[in-house]
Amino acid sequence: MSIALSPVAIVKNSRRDLSDDFWGMMISEIQLLPGIPAEAFNGIESFSHLEIIFYFDKSDKSKIVFNGHPRGNKDWPDVGIFAQRKKDRPNAIGLTIVELVKREGNTIWVKYLDAIDDTPILDIKPVMKEFLPANEVKQPQWSTELMKDYWS
Repeated sequence: MSIALSPVAIVKNSRRDLSDDFWGMMISEIQLLPGIPAEAFNGIESFSHLEIIFYFDKSDKSKIVFNGHPRGNKDWPDVGIFAQRKKDRPNAIGLTIVELVKREGNTIWVKYLDAIDDTPILDIKPVMKEFLPANEVKQPQWSTELMKDYWS
């Protein structure tokens, strides 16, 4: 089976390195690509948060892993790729919930997007409470340690 996807937008920000932490102060622009009308954003301002689905186009495809210690830290358990959010994934797809700051025409500005400059956006969806977990979210302690500086 083969799936073909085309980007709908592109990220514009000052982040060019693939490092893991300190994304919290980043404001990113998401610009619709030619062929996607600005009307695709109509009504988006009524939502506070969006889900951004993007493609890790600059990740090294030769580094795809299926398990390992998150960030190579041997103090954390050896877990499968689907138990972590590493960029070196089989399909190189990222997903982040962002805060919508504003919209002007074919561009939106968002906070808390962990995608570097020129990252292709595959889709944008509004966050609706009904799609969020109804029960308490649980996670292991190592993941809390890993995320300590992520949004600083």
